[in-house]
Amino acid sequence: MTDSLYERLGGDDAITAVVDEFYDRVMADKQVAEYFDDVDMQKQRAHQAQFISSVTGGPVEYTGEEMAAAHADMDITPSDFGAIATHLDDALAEFDVDEDDREAVLDEIANYRDAIVTAAD
Repeated sequence: MTDSLYERLGGDDAITAVVDEFYDRVMADKQVAEYFDDVDMQKQRAHQAQFISSVTGGPVEYTGEEMAAAHADMDITPSDFGAIATHLDDALAEFDVDEDDREAVLDEIANYRDAIVTAAD
């Protein structure tokens, strides 16, 4: 029996650490940081950890708002989505997640791209 992606990532504590690193990178990036100007980042970090845990096969059910509704008025562009994905990949790499597992996480996130990207570059 093979471990789930969630287990290969190290479970809840490891995913939470990756999410913290991810948002540190996002908040330092002028291109995308403004999306979080009025966001409770402690709540956002917990929410994102729950989402990543859920989509990677963890024993966590995502209870957040539906993706399209949550991002409808944010005018996220393809290049902004790409920047965010790069920050996630870099955060995973910071924690020595191997390339195949990083790609698997990004593939799971990419499944939501059409619901998140609502504006043109």
